Amino acid sequence: MTIKNLSKMAAMAAVLATGFASCSSDDEVNTEIVSGTQAALDQACADWKTARANWENSEAFLFGAADVYSIDPHTDTWPVDADALGNLLRDEDFMNDIDNQIKTASVGILGYHGIEYVLFRKGQPRNISQITELEYNYVCAVAKDLYNATATLEATWDSEESNVERHKIALAYISSHKGVNDDDEQTEELEGYTNFGKAFKNPGTGDWETALDATLEIIAGCQDIIGEVGDSKIGLPYSHEDDTYIESPYAYNSIVDFYDNIVSCKNALYGSVGATTPNTNSLIYFCLNSGNTTLKTQAQTVQTKLDAALAKIKAMKYPFAINFGDASCGEAINALSELDDALEELKTTLSGYGNDKVVQTQCQKINENYVDNVVLATYRTLADNAYKLYQSILKIQK
Repeated sequence: MTIKNLSKMAAMAAVLATGFASCSSDDEVNTEIVSGTQAALDQACADWKTARANWENSEAFLFGAADVYSIDPHTDTWPVDADALGNLLRDEDFMNDIDNQIKTASVGILGYHGIEYVLFRKGQPRNISQITELEYNYVCAVAKDLYNATATLEATWDSEESNVERHKIALAYISSHKGVNDDDEQTEELEGYTNFGKAFKNPGTGDWETALDATLEIIAGCQDIIGEVGDSKIGLPYSHEDDTYIESPYAYNSIVDFYDNIVSCKNALYGSVGATTPNTNSLIYFCLNSGNTTLKTQAQTVQTKLDAALAKIKAMKYPFAINFGDASCGEAINALSELDDALEELKTTLSGYGNDKVVQTQCQKINENYVDNVVLATYRTLADNAYKLYQSILKIQK
């Protein structure tokens, strides 16, 4: 998720210019230092990177709960609004009720990047002597809210609703949070609870009219994040259209983020988390083995372009926050564009088989496998590691 709010860009520009200065440097803020250990802070930073990778591995399927319940903007908005955060840390009423206030606070201070802003500087864990009690209280509340958001993702994609505790968390999250529009503004109450896993597996009961419609959504979800990584995450800074548009700038995690985003596409297309070859019930396996020469050739092209895009991202000059104008970034953008084109051709061909019962039957198998072995598996690991991150952050304070 990305933000184009000009005030946030200005805040990020100021932060970049001052070497990521902490909001706690303002004389008006209580600068009492948290009583904790560097080892505990270092562990929280390591756990942030793990939970961050899990989130980026989910970005090929930001439809469903992540969109309907505004979980994407609520947990993954950047740049961090440093000015707003500084003001909230001075707000006694807000800080005294932070666990509740954080649920409807501006998304520019929440989620992964709000936590990152407190924990990291220039790619390294901050010195524990720089973190104030107020920052600690704030980051604990944000981490708790982040866990609740990820638990909601898991629960709403679990077609069997097997985790009772996380199902309860999801109901509470949906009833207590607000929607977020494209201008980063709180909007109406969230829609009621929906089990997106059931809807995706059962065409005609939700947003997907047929099994093929749902399968085509798998491709569209991949294209959405491929376009965002190439055009926005890498493209805006690389073209100098917006030099401040840097994802994960404090942890220097940008290139890892980009890579993990495209891994999420590979997982989605190959039908399992961490797949190196297509699962027998995956979209790519079906296209390769359908007996249709066009689909087979197009699927092979997707595989080639997918691996090429991953390789080009991995070869980008580190750290992106400093080297976003390097030629290697342009090469990654081109590789991503070629991958998007290859997926578009495959999607166009596949969409012509809406009246083919054999294709619809196979798509049903693809979709069921996708829900259980890609989406739910990713979200379950994400929620587990978001909880671990929350516990690690709590332990920063002795």
